[in-house]
Amino acid sequence: MAGLFDSFRLKDVTLRNRIGVAPMCQYSAEDGFPNEWHLVHLGSRAVGGAGLVIVEATAVSPEGRISPQCTGIWSDEHIEPYSHIARFLKAHGSVPGIQLAHAGRKASSHRPWEGDKSLTPDEGAWQPIGPSAVAFGANLPVAPQEMTHQDIARVKQCFVDGAERALTAGMEWLELHFAHGYLAHSFFSPLANFRTDEYGGSFDGRVRFLIETFAAVRHVWPERLPLTVRLSVSDWIPGGVTVEESIELVKRLKSEGLDMIDVSQGFVTPDTSQVPWGPAFMAPIASRIRHEANIPAAVGWMIDKPAQADAIVREEQADLVLLARSMLADPYWPYHAAVALETGDPGALLPDQYRFALKRR
Repeated sequence: MAGLFDSFRLKDVTLRNRIGVAPMCQYSAEDGFPNEWHLVHLGSRAVGGAGLVIVEATAVSPEGRISPQCTGIWSDEHIEPYSHIARFLKAHGSVPGIQLAHAGRKASSHRPWEGDKSLTPDEGAWQPIGPSAVAFGANLPVAPQEMTHQDIARVKQCFVDGAERALTAGMEWLELHFAHGYLAHSFFSPLANFRTDEYGGSFDGRVRFLIETFAAVRHVWPERLPLTVRLSVSDWIPGGVTVEESIELVKRLKSEGLDMIDVSQGFVTPDTSQVPWGPAFMAPIASRIRHEANIPAAVGWMIDKPAQADAIVREEQADLVLLARSMLADPYWPYHAAVALETGDPGALLPDQYRFALKRR
């Protein structure tokens, strides 16, 4: 039975352990270009021993950014900065990954520490787009423009182009962001999708954009490399996405070539009052999806203790744990977890420069 520090192979990619750094928006780019901040932020987690490091939600088009400071990959000029990051991550033992995203109706906003609210025209706002002309609400009152069929085709092509650029940049793990109320999730959820054409209404209509986008990316992303999806599997609101619907969607995505499901949740509306917050609260749901859809799964959310993460893997609730806040608090969480669990050689997770000094103590 595998544990947290056993390797994990998916397609032709092998992770040195079952710990991944989840995509975490840093809101620190200019014109979509990652910079020194991103290199240090991501690189330090590779140095700290993570098996997988995924670059934050990276917009496939300018209007797909959450904020003006979000990273992007909508032009060939963006490739080299990501190449630099990918080379560094790989040189220090981590598999380099990237998450492609489109913010949909939650775009054109301030950074969280600047109010997390819609930009005004004087602040450089742009017109968000979405499946329906219905605003997210709360601090984001601007209604998106309902997407035409031409808009849908254009955005799908943007995902394809982004995937090709990510491959050129040396990324070896690709995740599509179909969660957290952003564009794909808002197509999936009846709470955001009020369309009456073939991209709305029934379950088949609401998942059409997701499946078509995934299939188009799968066509250009090499079969030898993992292609994964982060999915909000429950909206936690009556009338919203259910786990049962999500299991059916995962099965359909699997038939199109999905290699792993990254199980996430919520945020298609401002209401989070019914989310059952608690330690590792998504792990049992990830386990259900993993077994019922018969597909590898990753999970995050309120996983911070090494024994907790190890148990999730050993009990086969998920194949990977993807950490966010725990990694922000401690870039060397994998090393410290190996020490705490007395597993293998914790020093092997560190570069020579650190291992040499620590072994002298």
